Amino acid sequence: MRGKRERSVVNVTALSFVIVAAVIHAGWNLAAKRIRRGGARFVWAYYTLSAVLLLPVMAVSLAVEPQRPQWSWLFAAAVTAVFHVTYGVVLQRGYAVGDLSVVYPVARGTGPLISVFAAVVLLGERPGLLGLVGAFLVVAGVLVIGTGRAPAQADAADHAARRKGVAYGLLTGLTIAAYTLWDAHSVTGLGVPPIVYFGTGAIVQSLLMAPYALKDREEVLWLWREHKREVLIVGLLSPVAYLLVLYALQVAPVSLVAPARELSIVLGGLAAWLVLGEANAVRRLVGSGVVLVGITAIAMA
Repeated sequence: MRGKRERSVVNVTALSFVIVAAVIHAGWNLAAKRIRRGGARFVWAYYTLSAVLLLPVMAVSLAVEPQRPQWSWLFAAAVTAVFHVTYGVVLQRGYAVGDLSVVYPVARGTGPLISVFAAVVLLGERPGLLGLVGAFLVVAGVLVIGTGRAPAQADAADHAARRKGVAYGLLTGLTIAAYTLWDAHSVTGLGVPPIVYFGTGAIVQSLLMAPYALKDREEVLWLWREHKREVLIVGLLSPVAYLLVLYALQVAPVSLVAPARELSIVLGGLAAWLVLGEANAVRRLVGSGVVLVGITAIAMA
């Protein structure tokens, strides 16, 4: 009885962390959506800020870590850095050409879907009936978000923007699946300590993008001058959201953490409607809800 009560307390604590992480994740994506110019340099700026903020945390983690650092840790971090740089650039491009209420749920929904597909094809896993139903719901939700009758005043540019938003959302989902599968392999199969892994990855991400970002220092200075707040918000909140989920995964099952984490899909849709005033809010929120239910089914399969 006592053990059951303790597990319940742990799950409630983990769920609280994940819900906070979902709010934070939707918040920093709302900030990122506001950037219309210098997308790749913006990605470099917030990755660099995250790396600087994580340096002392990573140093403490290395000091207390019983394992000696391995070269495989650096390799694992370098690979995830490539995936994350691609993710950041593609996501920012999507926000430049499409609505938050299209790009965000499509990206967050197709990431887990592609991960499940890869697990079936590459690892021989069988998701079962519930997993297949979840996959169908994710696809259905994405279709609800990306299709449907446009307002009468919509022109060809509106339709093109929606199509581009869906396309970039799908590409972003592919990169999410890639780094999700690699991250899981790195912290389990390769045994890389998560904090060291994430911190080293942030440093490599910054270094990879530095040659491009610093080619035009005037643009970087303009970005900092005009969008300092957004750089600070994303650079701080992005690692905080990740670390909250990381802690939750250490103490609670994935079946609890994964669906709760994707609550950010609905929160992102609400932010797009209430803060940005994007069109087709009801349909896109319904589609986001369907995607969330599908992800929950996949997690429970």
